[in-house]
Amino acid sequence: MARIDFAFGATEKIAQACQTTLKQYLAGHQIVVYCSDVQRLNAFDHKLWAVEPTAFVPHVMATDPLAEQTPIWLVSSDLGPILARAPATAWLLNLDDLCPPTLGSTARVIEIVSDDEDDKIAARLRWAQYKAGGHDLKAHQLA
Repeated sequence: MARIDFAFGATEKIAQACQTTLKQYLAGHQIVVYCSDVQRLNAFDHKLWAVEPTAFVPHVMATDPLAEQTPIWLVSSDLGPILARAPATAWLLNLDDLCPPTLGSTARVIEIVSDDEDDKIAARLRWAQYKAGGHDLKAHQLA
């Protein structure tokens, strides 16, 4: 079973997801970022380019020919084959309103939850689904 980390209290979900991705990239983690909403994933992509003035976070769509040499993969569909290609140590950052369609052999999932009421409701549903699946759930409050 995967460890699922919920980070509650983000002022702005995409900005917090970018900060979290930067932090995990600097810690040496490969990250697969999933969101079926292409507009949301594109917003994340654009913000990640400017997460910090001097930071560079290499990322590409998971189908890009350079994906194998890039630590951050973005995916909006067909998550299963992408996770099968990813290293076993890769983390999954879920930006979708629903649980990912598969976790594959992912050992760690990150969920960012904003203060928006709809986002909190969707997160509660994901929490319940993960719990029913027997996953190890951890809650963190963002400062």
